[in-house]
Amino acid sequence: MPRSSVTLSLADAKRMLEAGEDRAARFGVAYNIAVVDAGGALLAFSRQDGALIGSIELAIGKAVTARIFDKRTADLAMLAQPGAPLYGIQQTNDGKVVIFGGGLPIVIDGTIVGAVGASAGTVEQDIAVAEAAAAAVGDAHPGEMTATSRTSSEASA
Repeated sequence: MPRSSVTLSLADAKRMLEAGEDRAARFGVAYNIAVVDAGGALLAFSRQDGALIGSIELAIGKAVTARIFDKRTADLAMLAQPGAPLYGIQQTNDGKVVIFGGGLPIVIDGTIVGAVGASAGTVEQDIAVAEAAAAAVGDAHPGEMTATSRTSSEASA
């Protein structure tokens, strides 16, 4: 029997990018913003005019990291300090784990359905941009949920 899963839709991701871009504009910083689906695959990406080239992979990495560990990257950063329980975690997954703040899982109705990552400003700005993007679809606005439900066979097609 096929299993169903819930993931972000492209429409969700576009709303998230728009909300993140609006927040970035208030900082006056050109941003890179990535949205991944429930499986951690890139769903949508925005690179605003003039955004740092080096932040492209960081934004994607933050989103993927938030999804594969189901934690905010800022929380992982604290847990990855010398002497902390997850010290060295950034060396796992072929060194692709990003532990700077600005990545967070997207939760709808208590289920993680994807993640967002933002990069280009300070860590605090990155977190604010990612939070604005997440608020466009996450539990902060449950009435606006449009994440799609698909069977695992549809998801792998």
